[in-house]
Amino acid sequence: MTFIVAPVAVLIGAGIVLALIDGTRRAAGVVAIAALTVATVMLCVLLGRVAADGPQAVVAGGWPADVGITLRVDALGAVFAATSLAIVLACAVQTVLRGVSSRITLALTVFMGAGLTGLFLTGDIFSFYVFFELAMICAYGLTAAEGTEGRFRAAFTFAVVNLVGSFLFLIAIGALYRATGTLEMLAVAERAAELNPNTALLLAVTFLVAFGVKLGLFPFHAWLPAVYLAVPAWIAAMFAGALANIGAYGLVRFGGAILPRELGVAAVAVIALGGVSIAYGAVQAMSRRATREVLAYSSIGHAGYVLVALGLGGPVGLAAAVIFSIANSLNKALLFLSAELRGPLTAGVFLVGTLSVAGVPPSAGFFGKAALFEAGVDAGSIATVVLLFVGGALSFVYLLQIYQHDRWRPREERDVPTPKEIAPRAQRTVAAVVAAVVLALGLWPQPLLAIGDQAAAELTVEAPR
Repeated sequence: MTFIVAPVAVLIGAGIVLALIDGTRRAAGVVAIAALTVATVMLCVLLGRVAADGPQAVVAGGWPADVGITLRVDALGAVFAATSLAIVLACAVQTVLRGVSSRITLALTVFMGAGLTGLFLTGDIFSFYVFFELAMICAYGLTAAEGTEGRFRAAFTFAVVNLVGSFLFLIAIGALYRATGTLEMLAVAERAAELNPNTALLLAVTFLVAFGVKLGLFPFHAWLPAVYLAVPAWIAAMFAGALANIGAYGLVRFGGAILPRELGVAAVAVIALGGVSIAYGAVQAMSRRATREVLAYSSIGHAGYVLVALGLGGPVGLAAAVIFSIANSLNKALLFLSAELRGPLTAGVFLVGTLSVAGVPPSAGFFGKAALFEAGVDAGSIATVVLLFVGGALSFVYLLQIYQHDRWRPREERDVPTPKEIAPRAQRTVAAVVAAVVLALGLWPQPLLAIGDQAAAELTVEAPR
């Protein structure tokens, strides 16, 4: 069971080494890529074990589960951890190939990977908070790295807004411990049914706001466009494809397993909030012409789909939330990584991401949207099905608009890259590999669908009766 600890240990060890050396040197890039690759492979192996044998857990020092630090991996945590760290790896490779200009960039990237991995694999809520803050602090640092005025301003906005979310989350943790006497997730899930309904609903709302801020849901989205536009494309890809998974995972974990009764009570409000986020993101994206600005507002809209799936509830709704979140994280990483690349294959790679976000087969995004439609039909919610259809159509329209603007206009009407502006083949290859994964999951979706169903089944078992 110590294999559960190994990915986090590898990343923290590599992060310490990188913090002590000059991160702009080639050796630092080798250390970072090697550590992220090893940890990603470990998480993929762990995901395979969980898919075959079910959840696994280990408690540090042999303490009782409700006293010691618990690491527990199930289908939900394993798939989020493996996907998020693979995206961090792709982004790190992209920046190493391009050239690292700040000595702390790689250390922060690896530590952020450690934070993400730890929070997806932890089995107690306080450890979740610790890893959660580690990942967020690294994100603030990456936003401010290189010291430009615009990035300092974006980092300040990012930190202030997200610290409010962190503060609310910490308050909710304290109240939850006061009410249940434990922070071990399985024990909390068992005792949640005995909570006073008003107390439990207040806790659920607090967790919703805290994770909504991290995910960039409307109306908690103020920080997101400013940050995604200020940072380099590879950092925006990492934030949209990996860091945002904190919010999606937290909503599914806490709403699906720990406070499902409260989620059911507020289902209509949750779906309505998700629908507003979808509409707001789509309208704002359609009014923009800069590619990364469109993608930033698109991220706000797509965050709403997770809430809609949760509001629909049940095993089908939870599975849809997981499947869509994984597909969407790959799509966003692909679009941000390829948005500013020029040269052979780049237009095709960006088109793959565009079609996947719109839900066009064969792509991972098609099955993400299909799972949402299935959840809507299963719940008998015609209004939700219509909302999903309209949201998908709007996504196709605004992404096709920027594709035409950037890639299809006549050569004399757009900036044609000079030889110096054409991205090196290695950088284009990284984006092409991510595009290949998106296509592969569209052609062979069974693993993604199976892990989504398994995650939903395990959450339903954990949920209080």
